[in-house]
Amino acid sequence: MKLTRIDLNSWLLEIAGLRVLIDPWLVDPLVFYGQPWLFSASHLQPLVYTPATLPKIDLILISQGLDDHCHKPTLEKLDRQIPVVASPTAAKIVKSLGYTAVCSLTPGQTEILGALNITAVTGAPVQGQVENGYFLKDVESGETVYYEPHWFQSEKVTAQFQGTVDVAIAPIIGQVFPLLGQVIMGSTEAMHLIQTLHPRVFVPTSLGEIEARGILPMLIRSIGSVEEFSDRLAASGLKTQLLLPAAGETLAIEPIKL
Repeated sequence: MKLTRIDLNSWLLEIAGLRVLIDPWLVDPLVFYGQPWLFSASHLQPLVYTPATLPKIDLILISQGLDDHCHKPTLEKLDRQIPVVASPTAAKIVKSLGYTAVCSLTPGQTEILGALNITAVTGAPVQGQVENGYFLKDVESGETVYYEPHWFQSEKVTAQFQGTVDVAIAPIIGQVFPLLGQVIMGSTEAMHLIQTLHPRVFVPTSLGEIEARGILPMLIRSIGSVEEFSDRLAASGLKTQLLLPAAGETLAIEPIKL
């Protein structure tokens, strides 16, 4: 299995002989709700991939309908023939762009692509809509990845995945929004995730080398740091390994030898 960090919530996962592009934001700017005065962001460094330089993509996986997960300017630059698995809100957006093979998953549903099983689980509630986290499992090697970009819902995760996760990808720095409270999980929730799923490897997401502008960035409050989480994990005595890839770096994660 290989995992390449692109930036923020965007990843390229190679598993079960397939390349899976996760929550791609590859084109600047990123604007929330089409309102630059509210939030607009750009990458500070050139990305390892652009729509033109991506390798052949076998699947696009989208967790939410929000712009930083379902980025229309990026999706408009990609091949509409690429299969897409998405949350219901994201699936509507992707279909409106002309993608021809879109699978909308709700929590508990599974899509199968070759040797890859993609199971949606309950993710974060966003504007009254429950979005998706995902378990991706190579049924031949047994390798399993859990991806959740906002909030781990432990009581909603089925017991079948506990203790079977090779890689968990989730936030470690919390974000508190005005009126909404904390909407992105921090180190406390990340530790709970590790204690629940017992992944071999934990890789933080939602870390971005970006420049954000507008009113919203001035009002968001961050909780915690990478260093704090690293210290908490080390002090816990848990066996999970923390990996911190730089933007553009690829991790090669070997399967367990039985």
